[in-house]
Amino acid sequence: MSSLIRRSNLFDEFFRDMSPGFYVRPLHGEPLPEPDKIKVDVKENDKSFTVLAEIPGVSKEDIHVSIDGNVITLSADVKQQDTQTKDDKVLRSERYYGSVSRAFSLPQDVDATQAKAKCDNGVLSLTLPKKSNGGSQRIRID
Repeated sequence: MSSLIRRSNLFDEFFRDMSPGFYVRPLHGEPLPEPDKIKVDVKENDKSFTVLAEIPGVSKEDIHVSIDGNVITLSADVKQQDTQTKDDKVLRSERYYGSVSRAFSLPQDVDATQAKAKCDNGVLSLTLPKKSNGGSQRIRID
């Protein structure tokens, strides 16, 4: 399988080699996810779109979905905290706060009043009914 090519940014590799101490990873946990790290699957049938988005480690209260016509925006407030007991002596504490968002458009407008969302094990599931255009109508000519 030597024919597989690893994609990376040339400048990132250069600076990582020249200054390895600059890119220090946190002591625990993962850094905040980047917008392209919110992986999204979109499926379509005759009546609706189904969107599955991976947003691990975020509670459903911190996930926000907005619908504007055919544009869907997903955003999440990421909070990563350490737990501490009464007997612990804190030597170093790092907490990560931030937000990530991702927006994409669908080929047809969505009926936001009928949309449904569910979050289970870090996967957000959206059912987005298509807005009916009412079909074609004959216009009377005066």
